[in-house]
Amino acid sequence: MRIALVSPYDFSYPGGVTNHITSLARCLRQMGHYVRVIGPDSQIAPSLNGCFIPIGKPRPVPASGSICRVTISPWLSPKIKETLAREKFDIVHLHEPLMPMLCTTVLRLSNTVNIGTFHAHAGSPGYDFGRPVSTFFLKRWFSRLDGRIAVSRPAQQFASKYFPDDYTIIPNGVDLEHFSPDVAPVERFSDGKLNILFVGRLEKRKGLNYLLAAYRRVKKEMPECRLIVVGPGTRLRSKYEKTVSHEDIKDVVFVGRVNHEELPRYYQTADVFCSPATSRESFGIILLEAMAMGKPVVASNIEGYASVLTGGEEGLLVPPRDIKQLGDSLLTLLTDPAMRRQMGEKGQVTAARYSWQHVARQVCEYYQKVLKQASTGSP
Repeated sequence: MRIALVSPYDFSYPGGVTNHITSLARCLRQMGHYVRVIGPDSQIAPSLNGCFIPIGKPRPVPASGSICRVTISPWLSPKIKETLAREKFDIVHLHEPLMPMLCTTVLRLSNTVNIGTFHAHAGSPGYDFGRPVSTFFLKRWFSRLDGRIAVSRPAQQFASKYFPDDYTIIPNGVDLEHFSPDVAPVERFSDGKLNILFVGRLEKRKGLNYLLAAYRRVKKEMPECRLIVVGPGTRLRSKYEKTVSHEDIKDVVFVGRVNHEELPRYYQTADVFCSPATSRESFGIILLEAMAMGKPVVASNIEGYASVLTGGEEGLLVPPRDIKQLGDSLLTLLTDPAMRRQMGEKGQVTAARYSWQHVARQVCEYYQKVLKQASTGSP
């Protein structure tokens, strides 16, 4: 098959959707398919190995407490028309298909089989489905989709609330070869202290402020522990660093952005992985990454996370924003090596069900189903 994977987001700033597309593209190519990735470009993305077609220049757009790097140019049609005519795709697979401007323009101009994957949950950055005017116009583009995928039940429920239809749930995947425990930990953190790891953009919805408050208490009870914070962010990082300094919280290390190649070493360094996000997570991809590395998890009991992690099995789920229970759960795992080991082992078993090879096969089977329906005219 000749397949286009379309992203509204800038590939030079990795995130859940772009990582999903990169991994899916690699697996589909390994299966023998012709794949091109279309997206806005601020820098050439080397991980796409020559299959990237840049269209549009991304700009940072504030949205729902986050920053979306998307193209907002209305002058995309000529390049998109030329690309579609030249490539003659069998499938155009749009990720966040109703995100202006690139995805909606591709959807408007594509005359082949169009499939959309919906990644977002309620309140996710860039989405404004609740406004009647935007919903009215987006329904026009939604009707051009021949197939609809949601990465989780929360994502399905969110999309179908405004655009009722049949959705097939195909989850995000995890790269088990990349996120493998067969890597060395980060040397400077391998000093005998117990490491708690946080990975994520420094945004309010990721809940790092609650983790810092919980860690302050944990540190008092277990002096030989450390909190490692991995992820980009400028404004809130400064605020968090001032909090750490003002409250004299020891052994908090802000690492900043870590490239994809180095990230497994940070997971390997962790004794416990913690994600205290407060909302808006349609899936738990970072939980799966930690689980694939054999690490026990403490995470907020929100829909997206609970869809991949069972409390008491691969880790512990706590109510969002509950500092006391977050601290108690961290202490439970830090003081019990056997529980950490047991949960880490269960996490690896669960993560194996989400391997990208398995997920890509599900996507391929869905492509074939929709192509068959399109050729026969069946619903």
